[in-house]
Amino acid sequence: MRRMKTKTLWSRYSYVWITALFFLVSLAGHWLFAWYAFVDEQQAHGEPIEMSSYAIETARDTLENWQSEFLQLIWQVAGLAFLLYVGSPQSKEGDNRKEAKLDLILKAVRKDGDEEIEKLDRKYARK
Repeated sequence: MRRMKTKTLWSRYSYVWITALFFLVSLAGHWLFAWYAFVDEQQAHGEPIEMSSYAIETARDTLENWQSEFLQLIWQVAGLAFLLYVGSPQSKEGDNRKEAKLDLILKAVRKDGDEEIEKLDRKYARK
């Protein structure tokens, strides 16, 4: 008898973990290199290096990047997937074409194709 291998939380969501790791590493890198740039800029202007100024400036830059890149990508991917899932008119266009083709095939293959299509339409409402 073959034993079923159960998936752990790590293996089941490995894509999410890898994506989160990439995100955290890139965010940490952004803040680290922003620190070096901030220190160089403050020293070049002869101003004191203050953590609060650094945090505000880097948070602003991070949010700018977040808005311009990440939120745009989320909307394009997740928004489109959601609209297709809920059944927007754009997502139904392909289904209607496929259904019409299947109707033609069923009529060509079976003598009682029209009757079968009517039975199917009663059982499963058309979208």
